[in-house]
Amino acid sequence: MTTTDTADVIVVGAGPAGSASAYYLARQGLDVLLLEKTEFPREKVCGDGLTPRSVRQLIRMGIDTSESAGWVRNRGLRVVTHKTTLEMDWPTMAAFPNYGLTRTRLDFDDLLAQRAVGAGARLLTATTVTEPVLDRAGRVVGVKGTHGKDRTPVEYRAPLVLSCDGVSGRLALALGIAKRDDRPIGVAVRRYYYCDVKQRDDYLESWLELRSAANPQVLLPGYGWIFGLGDGRINVGLGVLNSSSGFGKTDYRAMLKDWLNATPEEWGLRGEDNADGPIRGAALPMGFNRTPHYTRGLMLVGDSGGMVNPFNGEGIAYAMESGEMAAEIAAAALARKQGPQREEVLRRYPKELQQRLGGYYRLGGIFVKLIGDPRIMRLCTEHGLNHPQLMRFVLKLLANLTETRGGDLYDRVINTLSKAVPSA
Repeated sequence: MTTTDTADVIVVGAGPAGSASAYYLARQGLDVLLLEKTEFPREKVCGDGLTPRSVRQLIRMGIDTSESAGWVRNRGLRVVTHKTTLEMDWPTMAAFPNYGLTRTRLDFDDLLAQRAVGAGARLLTATTVTEPVLDRAGRVVGVKGTHGKDRTPVEYRAPLVLSCDGVSGRLALALGIAKRDDRPIGVAVRRYYYCDVKQRDDYLESWLELRSAANPQVLLPGYGWIFGLGDGRINVGLGVLNSSSGFGKTDYRAMLKDWLNATPEEWGLRGEDNADGPIRGAALPMGFNRTPHYTRGLMLVGDSGGMVNPFNGEGIAYAMESGEMAAEIAAAALARKQGPQREEVLRRYPKELQQRLGGYYRLGGIFVKLIGDPRIMRLCTEHGLNHPQLMRFVLKLLANLTETRGGDLYDRVINTLSKAVPSA
């Protein structure tokens, strides 16, 4: 027997995109059904380190980001190369807080989901959505799936469905919305280590050059990171973009170990003694690599719509931003009668995404192609790091931290470049 239920909106996936969407929808007074395939708490691979852009979204959802609430604050970014180390504080701005945060996804996602529940959303965990329900016209009017360990068949109906199901994009694929080959994509792997030396650090650390322990003259593809979690552990990982010659041809887990074997011995990152858990990996869908973001009653939010920033691999900020935007437009649409008027409002969603992020993401796509050339990357690291003013501009560009009104010269240059690049 199939269990059925109805709602005003169904949100599939209770990651940052889904929980933010559900929170803002529920705040609008809508009956929201938030479906999550796992049980909380649960681990995710990426997103333990948050820039001020992500912190802003947490604050907008009323989340306490203090140290006493379990967060670890950082003041900026430390860039590391073979010859140079540069520390840069997050800029002081009206639009963003001047600090970043770290916290594991183990309880981070649960925290966001509970904010949605507190706003009135109905959260159903252990519910795997397998396919959309379509009406005769091919419009999405609900979802089918299974619930619980006994995999009880379930079916939920709503006039609008938000796909927040991550990079797999099962619902999008069911409607024929495939990934775009002309947009960047990355792969990230990470592992936790116990490390007294680095577990409390004022900076997120970004390694632009990864040297092989087996052959120190060999420069490994990609970039790395290290940041403390405040509980005795650190998050260590690396990412490789598809513009790199090593993309898809490399054993990323072996490469992580090779790099870590070249780190100082006193850090304790060589071998297995201080490791906490296995090496885990995930894909990073970047630059709107799945479009359209709205069609036939289905909105794509966060990773399902390829909303990871190509410049720095950040996805949580954009998952939460797109969730807020989708909720605002969805609420306005559902206030109108079903038909052309409602569709007109829903079609604003992809247009608004393009207007806010399209040009910046296309600029990021150009950046990804450029740094995929080792010669250009070497030129940037050897000469750029010696110019602190230039690097402060780069920090704002990579983290997408600009004022839309006023701001300094860096803000105006970045905003002008983003508008000048075609966003389609």
